[in-house]
Amino acid sequence: MAAADPHPASAIASATLSRNAGEGLGAPPIVELHGVGKRFASGLKALDGIDLTVARGEFLSLLGPSGCGKSTLLRIIAGLSEPSRGTCQVSLGEPDKPAPSGRIGFVFQDPTLMPWSTVAANAELPFRIAGRVRSEERDRVAAALRAVGLAGFERAYPHQLSGGMRMRVSIARALVTDPELLLLDEPFAALDEITRFALNDDLLRLWETRQPTVLFVTHSVFESVYLSTRIAVMSPRPGHIVADLPVNLPHPRTGTRTSPAYAAICETVSRALGTAMTDIRA
Repeated sequence: MAAADPHPASAIASATLSRNAGEGLGAPPIVELHGVGKRFASGLKALDGIDLTVARGEFLSLLGPSGCGKSTLLRIIAGLSEPSRGTCQVSLGEPDKPAPSGRIGFVFQDPTLMPWSTVAANAELPFRIAGRVRSEERDRVAAALRAVGLAGFERAYPHQLSGGMRMRVSIARALVTDPELLLLDEPFAALDEITRFALNDDLLRLWETRQPTVLFVTHSVFESVYLSTRIAVMSPRPGHIVADLPVNLPHPRTGTRTSPAYAAICETVSRALGTAMTDIRA
């Protein structure tokens, strides 16, 4: 009989990608990064040698310590910043056809709502910028607000909402264009644990229903394991990827946080993050 694996989490971490990630593996990747580096005008080197491929339908978390370049990498993928070296290719829409506008949704750390506008008007912002707010667009806004649990709050103003509700408006605003690629930059970091857990569940349900490709920035091991099909662990600045770990947990993930499999994967990811914190790169 073979000896038992002293680190069962390692076996889990090397398992096949989950159902959702696996479905995207036959299609061209939606994000491809090759040798991406970023040095700012100040001389600060934020990223170094990032190689990363993201399949369609994956939920990938970028996990690392504060200041490791996670947000910078997300902005490069969104086209909001250019890499200093290397290439970043984002493939939206069908091959050989122009990608429709609005196919990337971005949720920032702060909800960034317009305080003088209602919830509905804030969620309509992508359409207003594009110069089209018709009945069809208003129906999509209403559907997005229902999806994030804000039906009935359309006429409310940001100052009348809790922090979690303001973040829900921000997520709804990102969803109204039905994005193919959804980028979230530590959206729940400032929230209390109860609200954070509830929004984690809401986000998972939205992903399971709509199946966008999601890149989620976090510095929480437990959040990354709960949400993701895959985790890329980054080193301290200049950020580079030191581990790329699949998360083979079933969906839906109700009750997952108390399961032995969840605890085992958290242990594996924690070890990888600990290695990243002590990694010295010339």
